[in-house]
Amino acid sequence: MDRKPVVGSSNIASIGHDPETKTLEVEFRSGSVHRYEGVEPEHYSMLIHAPSIGSHFHKFIRDKFPSKKVS
Repeated sequence: MDRKPVVGSSNIASIGHDPETKTLEVEFRSGSVHRYEGVEPEHYSMLIHAPSIGSHFHKFIRDKFPSKKVS
């Protein structure tokens, strides 16, 4: 999946989204990558346009969608 770099986040390095499969991929600065299932395009849009991507992720994505570590 193509991920875009995140600027200004101390925790998230890059994010990507596949609207067909509704999969969000998040690369953390630690190097681990997690995939979140069932993330609608609207959620992704709100995430990338949030004033704080990290805060938005923790409040609205993490622990709200099924996820698995992929690397």
